[in-house]
Amino acid sequence: MQIKRGLTASVAVLVLAGAAAVAAAAPAPARTSAAAAAPFAAAGPSAAKDPAYCGFDNRLTPPTIREGAAGNVVSEAQCLLQLWGFYVGPRGVDGVFGPLTTSAAKSFQASRGLTADGVIGPNTWTRLRNG
Repeated sequence: MQIKRGLTASVAVLVLAGAAAVAAAAPAPARTSAAAAAPFAAAGPSAAKDPAYCGFDNRLTPPTIREGAAGNVVSEAQCLLQLWGFYVGPRGVDGVFGPLTTSAAKSFQASRGLTADGVIGPNTWTRLRNG
């Protein structure tokens, strides 16, 4: 039994020493200045490689929604509008498509050259998710 404990301790020391050596040999991560990162932070979700995703509705193109709608699909739209910097109301993402969400949708649509009707259909969904 004494031999087993000594062997286990020796193996643990070797494993830890090996991990420390690997960590010391790894290259340091590249550092980006705040000024260099700023254009991407300000650009919104499309600056990333993948399209924006809020996780409330995972359909490729969710259904057309307008004021009066409610549920996860509305939460998805509200979340994306907020990601792009548009105000959807004091409660934020609440899943209720009210007048403030309509206003946010119209502002978003106008900023992207879409018909600013406040109705979130296929074209608006594409722009919400991809920029």
